[in-house]
Amino acid sequence: MIGPNGAGKTTMMDVITGKTRPDLGTAFFGQTIDLTRLTEPQIAHQGIGRKFQKPTVFENHSVFENLELAMKTDKTVWASMRAKLASEQLDRIADTLELIKLHNEADHQAGLLSHGQKQWLEIGMLLMQEPRLLLLDEPVAGMTDEETERTAELFKSLAGEHSVVVVEHDMEFIESIANVVTVLHEGSVLAEGTMDIVQNDERVIEVYLGR
Repeated sequence: MIGPNGAGKTTMMDVITGKTRPDLGTAFFGQTIDLTRLTEPQIAHQGIGRKFQKPTVFENHSVFENLELAMKTDKTVWASMRAKLASEQLDRIADTLELIKLHNEADHQAGLLSHGQKQWLEIGMLLMQEPRLLLLDEPVAGMTDEETERTAELFKSLAGEHSVVVVEHDMEFIESIANVVTVLHEGSVLAEGTMDIVQNDERVIEVYLGR
């Protein structure tokens, strides 16, 4: 999902996750789930996860503990006090650590990770919640070239397991991961298709570069 500043990209994500209520229109997840009637926690339980631009992790806890805290389990007080990780849950954390390339940092304090590693950890925390849809807002902002490349590999590895919507301004990154590119302008879809189609669309060129 691309578009100039003010195109409505973040607002779109706010509506999908329930942070903003639209005055008009509809927002359905699948064929039957009307997101405008649900609260933010209810939407999250339906399988929609969101990552904001700035990584938000529990910096005083280890990488492993961050994934454990994010795991989709009963979070009531009594259940949490009695909680003990089963072998299946340990396997899920281990698989996620491998996926986000932080298996060697599992015992490290999250606050000591690099910016890129914190981004990967937060993506891992989202994956622990077993989402069907991931909304990622500028996930490679501030990353090095190497971190950006590794992030692209991570996203491509999610294909077939999750639906992923990425809002990004890095065109090279978008080109490396996107099957479909949607261009927003003033709150509406201006163009949609492959990167080649979008890049050569006269309307998109005008919106981005002006005349």
